Amino acid sequence: MRQSSIIDIISPIMAGPSSSHTAGAVRLGLLARNVYNAKPDKITFKLYNSYALTGKGHGTDKGLLAGVLGFAVDDERIKNIFETPEAKEIEYEFEYLQDFNRHPNAVDFIFEGGLNFTVSGDSVGAGEILMTKINNFSVNLNGKYNTILLVYDDKPGVISKVTGMIQADNVNIASLHCDRSGKGKDASMCICIDGDLTKNCLNHLSDLKDMYIVRYIRKLENE
Repeated sequence: MRQSSIIDIISPIMAGPSSSHTAGAVRLGLLARNVYNAKPDKITFKLYNSYALTGKGHGTDKGLLAGVLGFAVDDERIKNIFETPEAKEIEYEFEYLQDFNRHPNAVDFIFEGGLNFTVSGDSVGAGEILMTKINNFSVNLNGKYNTILLVYDDKPGVISKVTGMIQADNVNIASLHCDRSGKGKDASMCICIDGDLTKNCLNHLSDLKDMYIVRYIRKLENE
């Protein structure tokens, strides 16, 4: 029998009525913001299933936008996020969809700007979240670890080079998830780590041949 954890019993401190629909939405937005790591020209939020049906009443739309704008889960301004100066500086829209192949509380963040990015995730309960896709690559991000996201040309030896650099920085790898669009095509690595990478290590990772996206995604602050 599964043992209940404290997070199953006590909902997170938040500005809103629902841990999944409000706190989870803010945390999804914060993580998506960290993944994109730039100011977009426009964001489209695609809400699915339960998020689409009851999201407005539970403040899901407010939470998603607040997170992308960098607001903390317990920020009282979330209740009036659409009226804030930060929200008025960006173009955004919401779409409400049904797709029963997706999680009940699923969302896509479509960032448009200098770099176009789609980030997909789920709010899995009690404020907990899971990022499942970045563009067409599957990932497994919950915001609890500092994480390195790499996109590169699929070539032999890249994984060993990357993990060797992390080891040389005296940092332990908690988990590593790889995906690719096809043999010899685009590939991705999502590496959760214990601790923090030095700027020097990140520079070396960025300098690797055939590496064209490097993101260092810091864990969410309330973890």
